[in-house]
Amino acid sequence: MNAIIISAIWGVIMMFGGVFFRKISMPKYWAVAGIIILLTANILEFVGISFFKIDTKGMLHFDNFGLQFNTITFFCTLLYFLLNGKEIEKVGENVSEYFALIFFILCGVSIASSFNTLLMLFLGIEIMSIPSYILTGADKRNLKSNEASLKYFLMGAFSTGLMLMGIALIYGGNSLGSFYINIIELGTGQMPVMIAAGLVLLVVALSFKVSAAPFHFWAADVYDGAPTVFTSFMATIVKIAGFIAFIRLFKVSFGIIQHQWQMLIALITATTLLIGNLTAVFQQSVKRMLAYSSIAHAGFMMFALFALNDTAKEGLILYALAYSVATIGMFAVLVKMNDYTIEGFNGLYKSQPVLACTATIFLLSLTGIPLTAGFAAKFYMLLAAVKDGHQIWLVILAVICAAISAIYYFRIIQAMYFKEASHDANNATDVTDGFKYLLIIVVVIIIIIGILPSLAIDWLYY
Repeated sequence: MNAIIISAIWGVIMMFGGVFFRKISMPKYWAVAGIIILLTANILEFVGISFFKIDTKGMLHFDNFGLQFNTITFFCTLLYFLLNGKEIEKVGENVSEYFALIFFILCGVSIASSFNTLLMLFLGIEIMSIPSYILTGADKRNLKSNEASLKYFLMGAFSTGLMLMGIALIYGGNSLGSFYINIIELGTGQMPVMIAAGLVLLVVALSFKVSAAPFHFWAADVYDGAPTVFTSFMATIVKIAGFIAFIRLFKVSFGIIQHQWQMLIALITATTLLIGNLTAVFQQSVKRMLAYSSIAHAGFMMFALFALNDTAKEGLILYALAYSVATIGMFAVLVKMNDYTIEGFNGLYKSQPVLACTATIFLLSLTGIPLTAGFAAKFYMLLAAVKDGHQIWLVILAVICAAISAIYYFRIIQAMYFKEASHDANNATDVTDGFKYLLIIVVVIIIIIGILPSLAIDWLYY
């Protein structure tokens, strides 16, 4: 409850603070202070210290899984603010409002990690989605940003309609007529028709939110059109929050009939892995390539839903941390580049060796190379599927797709180290020493988690 209330309050503070902030840099400092307070309050709730005693009538349930996920989300957002605070200031004049929208998204994330009714699921998803539509169109001078925002809004509204229809069918189809996910009785037999239809609609709607194929068609255009600094946030925090909602709903409500819907999830996972990786290979824009690779990573995170065991929960926590930290770091490097194409990275090692070295570690982690957090995360996801014992072909396909991902990630590494820049100008601008130190810290985090993944996982059993 700490996270929900404080994030909402701080969002309001940031929203009205824009009237009083005289310097353009002030909102960034207030946002960093707010996320530190939010992170601290969430950690305190881990040890049983809750500042707000509110009777939610069982509509929210706070457990270690949700609280740890919130901790990872707030920590990654802190890194995001520190790395990209100056870039957010460059998007437009309403800097304070941009940070306010991010805090409102974090409020939705906190609800999505703790909902216990289908209605709270809907509220959590929508509180995350609506500010995301606004942030996508924040650069009003850019027609691509406006187009991306409109497309995201229309597709998002359609998926919301499907979600509401699915919720209505499940409510009408369960014998108790309840929205509470922990008392929806499905039994061990065949699902009633209304429940089955509602489940399929929920799968489609939530697959859209996490950009899983074949419901991914909006992601590349939206991520490419949105301001790069906000693409980083949407491709990480918003995406992994969709997965926590996915897991929470299916584990509690539909876990007992997993064998009836597991093949559907397996097909979505396979399609997502193939489309994400194969399409990313042919991209020349690094920003668009990262957009398609985020779809591929959604395929790996779908393994948590496919397996739905304890290893899957551990893997999702680890993947959320590894993927978010590496992606935020890579986008932080990308936003400093003068040219977003792969050729724009040519010779980066000579002009900006720190950026090149840190970007290399980020890309190696996203590929899943040993001794990085990305390798540990993918290992846990595949291990969860192996322990499940069904559809081993899916594990083999995932390993092949991980190898394919090396093709497009290593093209950037090759450009940085083995190709000459086509001009004498620097590849990147506005790179301060403080920014370089922050990138090095992020790299250290990736390596530490890669060597000792238990540092992230053990909190589940605290």
